[in-house]
This record gives sequence, structure tokens and C-alpha cells, in this order.
Amino acid sequence: MRYYIRRFLFFLLTLWTAVTLNFIIPRLQPGDPAEDIVRKLAGQNKAIDPAQVRAIRLMLGIRGDSIFQQYIDYLGSLVHGQFGISYTYFPYSVLSLIGQSILWTVGLVLTTNIIGFIIGNILGAFAAWKRNTPFDSVVSVGLNFLGTLPYMWIALILLSVFAFQLQWLPIGGGFSENSTRQLSWEYAWDIVVHATLPAISLLITGPIGWVMGMRNNMVQTLREDYTRLAIAKGLKPWKVALLYSARNAILPNVTGLAMSLGGLLGGVVLVEAVFDYPGMGRLFFTAIGNRDYPLMQTIFLFSVVAVLLANLLADFVVGWLDPRVRKGEQ
Repeated sequence: MRYYIRRFLFFLLTLWTAVTLNFIIPRLQPGDPAEDIVRKLAGQNKAIDPAQVRAIRLMLGIRGDSIFQQYIDYLGSLVHGQFGISYTYFPYSVLSLIGQSILWTVGLVLTTNIIGFIIGNILGAFAAWKRNTPFDSVVSVGLNFLGTLPYMWIALILLSVFAFQLQWLPIGGGFSENSTRQLSWEYAWDIVVHATLPAISLLITGPIGWVMGMRNNMVQTLREDYTRLAIAKGLKPWKVALLYSARNAILPNVTGLAMSLGGLLGGVVLVEAVFDYPGMGRLFFTAIGNRDYPLMQTIFLFSVVAVLLANLLADFVVGWLDPRVRKGEQ
């Protein structure tokens, strides 16, 4: 239990640090959201009326308290589950906006990460088993080259080829404008078609980390005494590869998978912006551009909490799978 208690206490400390930074960082951004709203309503070239700015601030709940009092109010709001009203989409609440976007990002990230994890670990294990062969060289060199390509660049190429030139897939969005938006096979297929290009752009570079990590870990496990003993006993090669080497080599990747699933915004902000995909990434990008503090803070907080919870779960799973981890805490 000492191992699990330490992991949980570390989770609480990290969560408090993340909450505090989540409050401080948006307020370091220059500008005033109330002035931006008044300027948009009045026009860029017109003078700003201070009375209108004060009225907008009161409407948004900005009372001009000290930074410490704002921090206390912020913690109290989090405890009660009150995340405020969006400055950009006033008068809609932040939670309602996130509720409309989170399922799109979760579906995209969950699908691409699981597929990438499976493909990456299989390729990595096979490359390690066939190390120093042409297959190993092709996988290592080819994936290192793909790893230098940014998500946005790949997304733009896919959009240009398959959407504009070949016109096989839609340009962007999460569904067609004329779709019924009712639960049906037709609507589900429409969602899958619109998510194809964003998913492919993430899957091209997504498995690289899993492949290289699995390969390097498995090369080390193949040199361990228990693997050599299994080979000396005459076990079948697939049993040695899967039940001995791969089983131990995959443990670090389990932690990485949990963190990647928790990091909803990692790598999807620019992809969703390119394809105009109605997910958390596009919503976060809009919030930054409009200095929407409540929306920014809540999205960032949800993402951090997801990463921390996933990391905590991964620590528990790894501790359960590998008794050496638990013994190391004693």
C-alpha cells in the first residue's frame, strides 16, 4: 500500500500545482477581454467608451478584486463545479461548450491512439526480433524520417490531395450540413467519413514513438537471462517473443499510452484547426485568440486532470503487472 499511497499523494500535489498555474498563466497574457468585446461591437477604428467596458466586465463577472481574492474565488468555483460563462460565446456556459466538443476529440484521439498503439508495438516487437535485418532498417529509417514531419504539414498535404484534387473526402467539419443529426447508420457513416482525414494525419506519425520505444525496450529484454533461458529450453520463437520479451518490454509503453489518452489536446489543436473539426482543439484555439479566460482555463484544466488521472491509473497498472516496481518503493 505504501507504493499506491505515495502515487496518490504525488497526484494531489501535482493537481494543486496545475490548478494554480492554470489560474496564473492566462492572466499573464496582455490585453483585456472586455475591451476586445467592446472594440468588436463598436468597430476597430472607434474610440472605446470606459462605461461600456465596465458594463461588459460586470456582465462577465469581472469585479476587479485583488489577484489573491480572484484565486480564492477560482478555487471555490472549482470545488462547486462552476466554471463560468464563456466570453466568446456569451451567454453560453463553459461546460455546455465543452460538452458539445469533447466527444468529437475523445472519439478521434481514442481511436487513433489505440490503433497507433497496437500497430506501433507490433512493428516495434517484430523489428526488434528481426534486428539488423533489412526490415529493421526500413522501419527505423522510414519512421525517423516521418517523425520530422509536423502534424499540420501532413494535414495540409492530405487536405490538398484527397479533398481538393481527388475530392474523395470532405474538406472539413464533423458532419455534412444537410445531415439529419439523428442517431442512425447514415449519420454515423457521415461522421466517420469526415473524421478520416484528421485520423490519418494523426496516424501517420502517431505510431512512431510506440515503434521505437518497443523496439529499444525489446532489444534489451532479449538480452536478459530469462529470455536466453527460454531460448535454451527450446521454446517456440513466438512464445519467447510474446510471452517473455514483449510482455516486459511493453510496460513503459503502457504508461505512455495512458498519458497520450489523457493528453486530449496534444497534437490535435492544429489538426482540428486545419480540418475545421468541431473538437476541443478548435475550441481551445478560439479561446486563446479571444482571451476567453474561463474557457481557456477549463479546457486546460480538463486536459491536465485527464493526463494526471491516466498517469495515476498507469502507475497502478504497472505496479500490479510488475512487482519490482512496488518493491522498489519499500
